[in-house]
Amino acid sequence: MVDRARSVPSAARFGLTDGRAEELLRAVGWWADEGPVATREPVLAALSRSPDPDLALRGLARLRESDLDGWPKLDAALAQDAGLRGRLLAVFGGSSALADFVIARPGEWRRLAAECATDPDDYAEVLRAADGVPELRAAYRGLLLEIAADDLGHLVEPELARPGFEPVAGRLTELADAALGAALAIAWAEEQPADPAAARLTVIAMGKCGGRELNYVSDVDVVFVGEGDLTLASRVAKTMMRVAGQACFEVDAALRPEGKAGALVRTLDGHATYYRRWARTWEFQALLKARFAAGDAELGEQYLAVVRPLVWSAAERDNFVADVREMRRRVERHVPPGLADRELKLGRGGLRDVEFAVQLLQLVHGRNDENLRLGATLAALAALGAGGYVGRTDATELTESYRFLRLLEHRLQLQRLRRTHLFPEERDAAARRWLARAAGIRPDGGRAEGDVLLAEFRGHLNRIRRLHQKLFYRPLLEAVARVPTEALRLTAKDAGARLAALGYAAPDGALGHIRALTGGVSRRAAIQSALLPVLLELFADTPDPDGGLLAYRRLSEALAPVPWFLRILRDEAAVVERLATLLGTSRLVPDLITRAPEVLRLLSDPGALAGRDPEEVAGSLRSAVNRQAYLGNAVAAARSLRRHELARIASADLLGFLDVLSVCAALSVVWCAVLQAVLAAVYRAESAAADGRQANIAVIAMGRLGGAELGYSSDADVMFVCEPLPGVSDAAAVAFASRVAQSVRKLLSAPSQDPPLHVDVDLRPEGKNGPLVRTLESYRAYYAQWGEVWEAQALLRARPVAGDDDLGARFVALADPVRYPAGGLDPGRTREIRRIKARVDNERLPRGADPTTHTKLGRGGLADVEWTLQLLQLQHAHRVPELRTTSTVDGLRAAADAGLINRDDATALREAWLLATRVRNAATLVRGKQTDQIPTSGRELAAVASVLGHPLDADSGLFLDSYRRTMRRARTVVERVFYQD
Repeated sequence: MVDRARSVPSAARFGLTDGRAEELLRAVGWWADEGPVATREPVLAALSRSPDPDLALRGLARLRESDLDGWPKLDAALAQDAGLRGRLLAVFGGSSALADFVIARPGEWRRLAAECATDPDDYAEVLRAADGVPELRAAYRGLLLEIAADDLGHLVEPELARPGFEPVAGRLTELADAALGAALAIAWAEEQPADPAAARLTVIAMGKCGGRELNYVSDVDVVFVGEGDLTLASRVAKTMMRVAGQACFEVDAALRPEGKAGALVRTLDGHATYYRRWARTWEFQALLKARFAAGDAELGEQYLAVVRPLVWSAAERDNFVADVREMRRRVERHVPPGLADRELKLGRGGLRDVEFAVQLLQLVHGRNDENLRLGATLAALAALGAGGYVGRTDATELTESYRFLRLLEHRLQLQRLRRTHLFPEERDAAARRWLARAAGIRPDGGRAEGDVLLAEFRGHLNRIRRLHQKLFYRPLLEAVARVPTEALRLTAKDAGARLAALGYAAPDGALGHIRALTGGVSRRAAIQSALLPVLLELFADTPDPDGGLLAYRRLSEALAPVPWFLRILRDEAAVVERLATLLGTSRLVPDLITRAPEVLRLLSDPGALAGRDPEEVAGSLRSAVNRQAYLGNAVAAARSLRRHELARIASADLLGFLDVLSVCAALSVVWCAVLQAVLAAVYRAESAAADGRQANIAVIAMGRLGGAELGYSSDADVMFVCEPLPGVSDAAAVAFASRVAQSVRKLLSAPSQDPPLHVDVDLRPEGKNGPLVRTLESYRAYYAQWGEVWEAQALLRARPVAGDDDLGARFVALADPVRYPAGGLDPGRTREIRRIKARVDNERLPRGADPTTHTKLGRGGLADVEWTLQLLQLQHAHRVPELRTTSTVDGLRAAADAGLINRDDATALREAWLLATRVRNAATLVRGKQTDQIPTSGRELAAVASVLGHPLDADSGLFLDSYRRTMRRARTVVERVFYQD
């Protein structure tokens, strides 16, 4: 017997919560009292994805009642045509007003089939065919229905195209243009002038319509220009406004000269005279979006030819920027306090914040850059980003947030076809849920869609406001734009005061650098004059503006022969911004880039800068070295490629494109590749000198190199192991391998302008007193008879990185019983480890060093964390295979997974180790030399803090406090885990 409760699904399964849902479903034939409803499940599933399934179902029931004869055809079409189904159900669940329109006009639903859609190019023809207001209203509403259906359909049927904001706004604008033209034709017909040629009239679109970014429900801002009989032209304009208002949308002519108090229609000369003599700043801002929309096209183009030059010279007016800023503040003040947090358009972080910022930058920089002369906000924002006037990240974020708010605005207006910009109240969960579904937002991580929407809405408002403040209130570049060129015409004293205001500590020195860079009449000087305004401001946003400018001067002078250097800075805004950050933050990176300028090309592409595959790096380096027949050239090639990689990695690190583990891994790969390449080159040279090979050699990485945890100035801790070839004595093999090892160390550590390459062999058996190279069997015998606990500890990070692979693998097999002793450590060896660590704590910390901020040997620092993990490895790795890793981070995770340390303690140690590593790297980059001590004050501390993400305007002491807190937590764990049985 069939279980009826199982065979008939609940209406709630399809998102229907209305108590009458099953009754309505039965009415439309989609529900049965007995048996499954499988034949309608695709339709019901689609209905469940509608913004409001209950609203959509009620609309369908009404549609059926209004057209009983036509319902079977629609019912069949909904079952068979996914496109029609998606569009109709989305409209019915997303817009009660458009649903009412469809219900009131039998058969109107057919236009939602893909083959019935109207091409936007035909909008004007369709609307001009309307005879009078009623027909125009119906035709306009029908086309609006098509746009909305295409906009919403993907919500119900995901395979339908998702048009996005710009195409929808573009179609709405084309529809508005067609409606203006149709209304104007009706107006001329109603006026029936005796002489139609007595007057000429053109309609200029302004505001969002002018920018081709119109909403679903919005006043259409226009300006009328007439010639000839202005009385007739004014009557036609008034009639056109009435017709459009009754049929389509309100037409607002308040942006005309003198506003509502001015004449509705003016001649071209009248407009020109007004704008040249009387216009206020905001009027030029409004004219930025002006374009011809309807009427006399020739007159419209003449009007635009007159006003556009005035728009692009408006920024030269007195107090221009202050006027624009005050206008934005005035708009903001008019938002009722209770609605400020919900106002999508006018509130803080709303659409106007984006539009005002974009328009101000356009009007300031568009005087000399025609690429910025665009009416659409997002197109202009993209141009500003591309031209370097707005950072690309800022432009991307603003674009994303602007699109999000415009999407919400469209959905809110579609619901009842009313002009609104208000986000639902927080307590109105139902309204937020509907808006979230209409915007395509779904539940996430246990949060309801309405809560997800609210979080995203607030996040976008905050982002827009932050970027608005950054861009809209940025000090104008004119202050130092052409210092000391003729355009600025400032005395040295005035220019110095402006530089001081930007944060330069030595303005006179900065002026000297500027003069050196821009002096003369060469093309190079002209390009520098164009670049420096941007760079001076960018340096002002770094920890050391003076150091950044000095580094830029030195870099420019060093790269003067490089033909593409200034071109890439001029053409790539991202390169300029990122280079300024590097030069104003680090002393090491400028020197590296000077000797590896090709890295500059990578600054425009974070993926290329940070995403290079480590194995590709190693392979390229080895190949380049192997191509060199002469040993000196081979070493020089290795150094050159290492320099390039150091510059690339350091730049990506400072710019935030690489995390600390990736930095350490990348540096380790470079060091290993250098060792591999130089060892191979030296091996070939020594073999030739000795009339043949005498031994296989392997390099065993130790310490940070073994753990793939190198910093920028870390030495390469290694051991050399050899094995005699057949017929060669151990003594001869060791002598040969020792010559190879000594040569590798000498060649790599030879003085140069690059950071040193020290190959440290102090972790070998017997330390500095032991032989540089041993045979594999010598190592085996030593560790079996004489090995001390610290040597077993050192072997924990041993791994082969160069030379003979098989020999390296056999060394690791030899080392495993030593570093992972069977049964773990006995109490005596455990005490010895602790004694050695206590001695390190007491004796190794440099005199005068602050133990709370010394990244390596300070309390809770790198040594504390590493020794704690290594003790656990020595004690337990024999029974916990996961502990057999050279990585500190992986080892801590394995210790926690094995229950050897609780997860909170492991997290505290991991966070301290990562932070200390990051800070140590940052301090080295900032100071330009190896350091383990955090600067305690001044610009170096601010620079280190900024590298770690702390705002420049924040108190650097807060960064130090945060660092010390993290280290204290780790030290508490160390004292409990390392020192207690």
